[in-house]
Order: sequence, then C-alpha cells, then structure tokens
Amino acid sequence: MCCVVDTLLVDDEAIYAPRQGNDRLLLGLKGSLNEYELDLLRQRSLAAREQKARRGELVISAPVGFVKSDEQKLEKDPDRRVQEAIALIFAKFAELTTVRQTLLWFLEHGLELPACRPNGDIVWKRPCYATGYRVLTNPAYGGTYAYGKTGAITLYGNSAARPGTRRKARKDWLALRPGTHEGYVAWERAETIRQMISDNRQGGEHPGAIKHGDALLAGILRCRRCGQKLTLRYTGSRHDILRYSCSRGWMDNGEPRCIAFGGLRVDDAIAAEILRVVEPAAVEAAKQAQRQTLKA
Repeated sequence: MCCVVDTLLVDDEAIYAPRQGNDRLLLGLKGSLNEYELDLLRQRSLAAREQKARRGELVISAPVGFVKSDEQKLEKDPDRRVQEAIALIFAKFAELTTVRQTLLWFLEHGLELPACRPNGDIVWKRPCYATGYRVLTNPAYGGTYAYGKTGAITLYGNSAARPGTRRKARKDWLALRPGTHEGYVAWERAETIRQMISDNRQGGEHPGAIKHGDALLAGILRCRRCGQKLTLRYTGSRHDILRYSCSRGWMDNGEPRCIAFGGLRVDDAIAAEILRVVEPAAVEAAKQAQRQTLKA
C-alpha cells in the first residue's frame, strides 16, 4: 500500500522508499526474519508450556468442587455444601451403577448440583446427564492431574472452515499423573468407575445389551417439536421391530417423552425411494460389469 501511494516508511534505523527496489528488498527480508523470530518464540513458549504440564504444574482452570491454590495445585472447594454434593454423586453411582439412574435419583429428589460460571462463581442448577458424566469421568476427582485431553482440528461444513476440538485417546494425552492432589475418590476407584461407564455402553466391543437389527435412518431423523435426534428401540421376540422415539429429554433430564412411531413403514418407504433413484445407474453398472467379465 505504501508503494502504491508513494509513502515513506521510517523505523529506528533508516527511512525506506517502497518504490525503490533495494528498499523493497530490504523491507521484505526484515519482514521474513521478524516472522520467523515470532514463530520461533511461539514454539519455545509452547514447549515450555508442555514441559510444565508434564510436571503437573500447569493448572488452567479448576473443575467444580475444586479451587486453584497459589501453588498451582487443585484443592477441594472450602464450601462444604459443594463437597457433599460431589461426594453424593459418587456415592449414588456406587449404589445405582449407571450415570442415568444416578441422574434420575437426583431429579426424583429435586436436588441441584453446583456448576462453575466463567468468572469462577458457583451456581446451583438442575442436573443433566452431562453434569454427572463429567464428574464421574474427570480424572481430577480421583486426585489425578491430566492435561492434553483434547486437540485442535479444522471443521468443514456448508460454510467456511472453522476451528474445533476433538477428544484424544487416553494414550495420546500429554500428562496423566495420579496422586497430585486430594481427590473425592481414590484413583483406583475412579478407574473402576470409568470402566463401568464404558461397559454400560451399547453395541461395539462393549458388553452392554446389544440391540439387534439396523435401522435405515439411525442418527438422521430429528424431532420437529424439540429438534432432538430420535432414538431407536427394538421390540419383538427377535428384536427386529424398530421404533423411533424422541426420548433424549427423558433420558437426560427425566422429562416427558415427546413423540414416537413405528419405523418399519418409514424405512421401507425410504428404501423404495432410494432404489428408484439409483436403479438406472445400477442397471448400467451391471451391464458394464458383464462386459468386463466377458473381456476377461
């Protein structure tokens, strides 16, 4: 821009005329060196940050039930009500063995759980599934320092690319140091709870109750009333009769169910429409496969 409008550039060492080739070359070299120096400083800062995290000394924020001390350590919140609420979550999970049943117990008794505001203040809210899950699976409540559980990624969609985060596998965490502070349960107990929650999942390699049959629209349909994704339920003696229902609010917060309907006719109608659309291409693909077989 300075070259276009013929404006001089001045720093502590010299005066530059961007329209002159030598001055423009010198400005370009200085800019490249400054950019490299800034990148080098950033890399050194990140390396120092990671080394501090590996030592268990980098505490960014404290989860609910803890406060950050002056020595960069986690300490239990001095508020006894907060401590008792967190301890009650672990006690009821030990009794009921699932996150959802623990949540429903709190909802049934009208109990609230503490939550942290961005400024660090504690507020009491009606619990939801995510609240209990975070407390029961966070290593901090087992007296363990953990860092690097998430990583930055780039998300692509209908709009422009945007930054996002993803959860890493435990083996990829930057630091996991048990015994760094006082927890609400022992580390061995925290690991047992984490494994129990993992085993309670449905499908895959988890030993939970397996649902037989594959719905065509699983994870695609949403409720028109509340916008939540519809869940699946299989019935019948062979578990081959599927039913779509809006049960997310009931599962997470104990709210009334929204809608439900049988899925056989819906899936048959969608399957027929898909086959109608792809039929011309399928015929052409079959002819081409036959020609290739004859040539072979």
